[in-house]
Amino acid sequence: MTDNKWLDRWNERYSNDEFAYGTQPNNYLKDQLQKLKTGFILFPAEGEGRNAVFAAQLGWEVYAFDISAEGKNKALHLAEINNVRIDYHVGELQTLNFRKEQFDAIALIYAHFPANLKSSIHKLLDTYLRKEGCIIFEAFSKKHLDFVLKDEKVGGPKDIESLFSIEEIKADFPDYDIIELSETEIELKEGLFHNGTGSVIRFLGKKK
Repeated sequence: MTDNKWLDRWNERYSNDEFAYGTQPNNYLKDQLQKLKTGFILFPAEGEGRNAVFAAQLGWEVYAFDISAEGKNKALHLAEINNVRIDYHVGELQTLNFRKEQFDAIALIYAHFPANLKSSIHKLLDTYLRKEGCIIFEAFSKKHLDFVLKDEKVGGPKDIESLFSIEEIKADFPDYDIIELSETEIELKEGLFHNGTGSVIRFLGKKK
């Protein structure tokens, strides 16, 4: 079950007129998505829709979900402005009835689920990806804790359990050809809440 404080936090963040993380796609997603043949793609924890809308502009059939209804409202508005369609659901993954092997790609971009759920969500998402489908992943690494404690403007969780390691990604997605799996420092400039130097895990994997 979703913690009410967790839900309230995201609804509050997405209720402002300004987009919390901007309207432009994440750079890593943008670079990787343009290399792939279009198909069906899922965006978990998609928030206000910047990445989903970009994928739709490229010609992908886009599905997204988040626990925040405020996020969905902003995402659908952004899609309308850009004359694209996204199929956006509100709720927890296990209640949304996606189908086994429904998707050609799944994009996990700063999808920081609660620490006690993140691994099980990854494993459930894996069942929705077809063979030879791709995972595109960027999120804060465990080393990022030092960065956010020095400068809150860079954003991200402040508990180490909610952050990621290379070992966790290998364990959650074991049956993949690893095209890229790295921990790296990057400069973020995404809307109001991702600004500054941070440490991220980047993963591009093809399902065996």
